[in-house]
Amino acid sequence: MAEFKGALIGCGFFAINQMHAWRDVEGAAIVAICDRDPERLKIVGDQFGIERRYSDAAVMFADGGFDFVDIATTVQSHRVLVELAASHKIPAICQKPFAKTLADAKAMVEACRKAAIPLMVHENFRWQTPIQAVRRLLDSKAIGTPFWGRFSFRSGYDVFSGQPYLAEGERFIIEDLGIHTLDIARFILGDVTTLSARTKRVNPKIKGEDVATILLDHKNGATSVVDISYATKLATEPFPETLIELDGTDGTIRLSVGYRLEVTNATGTVVSDASPQLLSWASRPWHNIQESVYAIQKHWIDRLQTGSEPATSGADNLKTFALVEAAYDSAASGKAVDVEAMLR
Repeated sequence: MAEFKGALIGCGFFAINQMHAWRDVEGAAIVAICDRDPERLKIVGDQFGIERRYSDAAVMFADGGFDFVDIATTVQSHRVLVELAASHKIPAICQKPFAKTLADAKAMVEACRKAAIPLMVHENFRWQTPIQAVRRLLDSKAIGTPFWGRFSFRSGYDVFSGQPYLAEGERFIIEDLGIHTLDIARFILGDVTTLSARTKRVNPKIKGEDVATILLDHKNGATSVVDISYATKLATEPFPETLIELDGTDGTIRLSVGYRLEVTNATGTVVSDASPQLLSWASRPWHNIQESVYAIQKHWIDRLQTGSEPATSGADNLKTFALVEAAYDSAASGKAVDVEAMLR
């Protein structure tokens, strides 16, 4: 297998997972890293043995010597960095949230289209082992045609200790977590026509919303609810699990706490364990997300090998990004939003 050399921009909290995963992905090697913080640059460079270290992405691109770039910075810098990659015709992965606005996201997709380079958004939740297991069950027609779903992520976990900047934004849970849950809803039940949302801020120490309830009308006629919370204290903390309920014409699927996967149809009820594997560098309870990082990065290399479009391409992610923007619009207005109109 040919080896694709990569560069990573952003050496923060989550990038450590990406570096571990890149080391495991066959056919990939990170050869350069970039961060404006010299301390973070040194920590990551020393830990993973990367000699080429940059504080300026433009200088790194000018030096070249890599086949793709993994942009793991915060959202404010995404458009500049993606367009920089496009100007050098370097295939790019961009961390979510993809952009500050839908207009920016569309511009980034267009820049990469004109440069004829692949662009993938690091939307990894759909790559989690249990989510993929649910998708396979639907594809096998285990419950017939789904007509209703619920995608739930409710937790009291303190996400602010590791990522304190999350408490400072005017937007929080829909932009940071809901984007994943909404993408899962799209992945499982298909694209969305209209959306209604309600939000609430329970934690007085943060600026954005930490609870959201979103009603989705899917193109195929199914209805789903996406409900997310970082203000829910439970006897058993489910973080970071996404729970799923699906009703179909021939049965039901339930993915519950502890990765318990239950399928009920005319043949009876089958219960299985959809737990992710614990990779050598992973730790509980993060191992579910950490394994999905490896899975999406492997997918990227597979698609570079074949020259085909990634499943979470920039163009595809516009549809997920539109759901985020529609949710905020709906919560502000109290009205349903036409998602398809936003994408025109």
